[in-house]
Amino acid sequence: MDRRIGKFEMAHHGTLFLDEIGELPLELQGKLLRALQEKEIERIGGRGTIKVDVRVIAATNRDLEKEVEEGKFRPDLYYRLNIFPINLPALRERPEDIPLLAKHFVRKIAQKTGKKIASISKFVLDQIINYDWPGNIRELEHAIERSIIMTDGETLQQILLPTKRLITTSGRSENQFVIKTIEENERDHILNMLRYCNGRVSGYKGAAQFLGIPPSTLASKLKRLGIQKHDYECRRYEGPAV
Repeated sequence: MDRRIGKFEMAHHGTLFLDEIGELPLELQGKLLRALQEKEIERIGGRGTIKVDVRVIAATNRDLEKEVEEGKFRPDLYYRLNIFPINLPALRERPEDIPLLAKHFVRKIAQKTGKKIASISKFVLDQIINYDWPGNIRELEHAIERSIIMTDGETLQQILLPTKRLITTSGRSENQFVIKTIEENERDHILNMLRYCNGRVSGYKGAAQFLGIPPSTLASKLKRLGIQKHDYECRRYEGPAV
């Protein structure tokens, strides 16, 4: 029978990157803390401990100090991880990075969706530079992905920003200004993608593939956001085919 080797064991004498550490449930935080303090782990189904030497890099978009105060994150784990903190300024504080990031995402997403979009119009660049991006880089990527799906041609001429349904080169919004939370925008985006994929969650041309996340992560998001099958299977996406 094949051994099931976990991430810590695979990263022995290397580096393990733990993304979204603020999302880790309290019951798992204790297990992670023991692995960091004792430098040993127990394999699932194993009978003993295994020594590991791993450098850990953790990332989060949450305020962990606030999470600690609210009892959502263990203080001992926080101080164990907070040895050499690196604070990355919000995207709105470094607008000079936005055009470079936007061009990177356009190339990446155009290739993934089979579109031949090679450039971004000045109008779109002005819009994304002047937007405050409360969801930072991930929000920028999702906005560009939504816009590419709705674009024909070789230039991105319009941008679908979360707070406005559609901003076109005419400068007019098709709908009135709508205020939504990041979670509401995430739910709307996932629903639109599921409808575009005709309810397919995983597999080839499934929503998880287009969203760029594992199917298990998408399943967790569906549960957290309260998205049921009837929310997206009763409607079909009417946008252009990929």
